[in-house]
Amino acid sequence: MTQIQTKRIESIDMLRGIVMVLMALDHVRDYFHIGANTGDPLDLQTTYPLLFFTRWITHFCAPVFIFLSGTSIFLQSQRKTPKELGMFVLKRGLWLIVAEWTIIAFGWTFNPAFAFIPFQVIWAIGISMVVLGSFLLMRIPYIVILGLGIVIVFGHNLLGRVEQAPDFQTNFWWDILHHGTFKPYTIIGNHNAILVYPFVPWTGLMMLGYCMGIFFTSTYSIAQRSRVLLGLGVGLLLFFVGLRYSNVYGDPSNWSSQRDNLYTFFSFMSVQKYPPSLLYMCATISIALLALAWLERLNNSFLKVMTVFGRTAFFYYILHIYIIHLLATIAFFARGHSFADGLQTEGHFPFLFVAPGEGYQLGVVYAVWIVVLVMLYPICKWYDSYKQNHKEKWWLSYV
Repeated sequence: MTQIQTKRIESIDMLRGIVMVLMALDHVRDYFHIGANTGDPLDLQTTYPLLFFTRWITHFCAPVFIFLSGTSIFLQSQRKTPKELGMFVLKRGLWLIVAEWTIIAFGWTFNPAFAFIPFQVIWAIGISMVVLGSFLLMRIPYIVILGLGIVIVFGHNLLGRVEQAPDFQTNFWWDILHHGTFKPYTIIGNHNAILVYPFVPWTGLMMLGYCMGIFFTSTYSIAQRSRVLLGLGVGLLLFFVGLRYSNVYGDPSNWSSQRDNLYTFFSFMSVQKYPPSLLYMCATISIALLALAWLERLNNSFLKVMTVFGRTAFFYYILHIYIIHLLATIAFFARGHSFADGLQTEGHFPFLFVAPGEGYQLGVVYAVWIVVLVMLYPICKWYDSYKQNHKEKWWLSYV
């Protein structure tokens, strides 16, 4: 029987904060880089090393955040009854979905008519919480959740073979469950859903994160947990290398030899995020497990800053979108555009006050990223302190 864990695990907050910082880099690139909305930074025919790295390193954000969300839910099970936890996770999941389609949708688009409704990472976390919360309310055993998570994560790529049939046609429900890759669907009138994160593979990953939480209880010492995390991380990384090398299963795109060793390595590491392939999740989560083992032993000023971001993750997420889009809007007008120009969108391009094909080189992207983080830190620091001093306010657990 596990002992009750009452102290926050700082390594989880540290890693969550690190991936939040990387996420901000990706979103600054979305709004500021000259090629962000016209090309794929991972296209080996057009990319260059720094651009490839800038995009690839941010691949860790969504899977690590979703995995750790599951771990945090398990840790809450140590101080809540199954009914209390199930209801909380269910309600929080529904709230995140509503927030995605309203507060976050407006931050991404600045479109008050809500012409584009994103189904992005917060939606994926929300619907995964709805599923997991329902399981908790039904008292589904730990071992069953673990088994389902393994089956989903390791088996969902089999659906890709169904999609390869010549007469296969996707539809809204198939895309929302498994395939959606920025595909727009008209909901009603001029309101369009943009399916970015099909939720089933992400739900499987959250289940595995939930089950990983058992190693963060007081039953395991830091040394024991570090050994487990190290072993799982190394094992999963070796599994990734072996399966990726085989080109047999786990990702819809095979790697191949390129013009030099560096680009061959890029081909090997270029695994699919939309929807997340097995190899994508193996590559990112293996490194995350190794990082958790390493972070257990560290405590410095940099990691204290990361901990603040990790403890205020959802607040940070909402705030960083608005700050980045606001700065991009200022840059849009500084380039000589009018307000009317900013209201123009081409096809299903969702961002107002952003012009595809316009922007800056990566040096400016990195500079803006640093500015955004400097702006975010004191606000998140204040909010973290506010949360710690007002634990009686129930609504703070939802933000």
